[in-house]
Amino acid sequence: MAVPAQQALMTAEELFELPNDDYKYELVAGELIRMAPTGGEHGVLTVRIGRILDEYVEAHDLGICSSAETGFILQRNPDIVRAPDAAFIAKARIPETGIPTAYWPFAPDLAVEVTSPSDRFTAVQTKISEYFSAGTRLVWVVEPATRTVYVYRSAHDVRALGEDAELTGEDVLPGFRCAVRRLFP
Repeated sequence: MAVPAQQALMTAEELFELPNDDYKYELVAGELIRMAPTGGEHGVLTVRIGRILDEYVEAHDLGICSSAETGFILQRNPDIVRAPDAAFIAKARIPETGIPTAYWPFAPDLAVEVTSPSDRFTAVQTKISEYFSAGTRLVWVVEPATRTVYVYRSAHDVRALGEDAELTGEDVLPGFRCAVRRLFP
């Protein structure tokens, strides 16, 4: 009986060298995951959240923010590269060489995921676990359908914030405060 040949696992460097097309990719345990472009609501939310974060971070000289196309290497051998919808990297963690041309070689301090109608709960939970395993300190999962933000301090410590609540940066973004309703159009 013939044994099927195993497919070689992709590395973060090989993912970075892929030609640009109409899809966004992430790498999960060395396997390429293709993701279709997001819808309008998702795009509006991600830019709004990114703008709010970036304005605060810049005004307080806390570090830098990145948008949805930015890759973070969360694990090596096999490689995991994720691209949160928005992210924050603390100033102290930015390499002396500056912002990398390729992927960030570590997890962001804050990862923000905006869910899409096609997202499966288990897939989102997997991402959250990967972020925390790699050193992320805070994750916000923004749910447009219910206008709710889920604040994760760990993979198992979560708090739901409705529109009338206030989102804070806790110890990751000191002093950051924003009404949840401000995130939604």
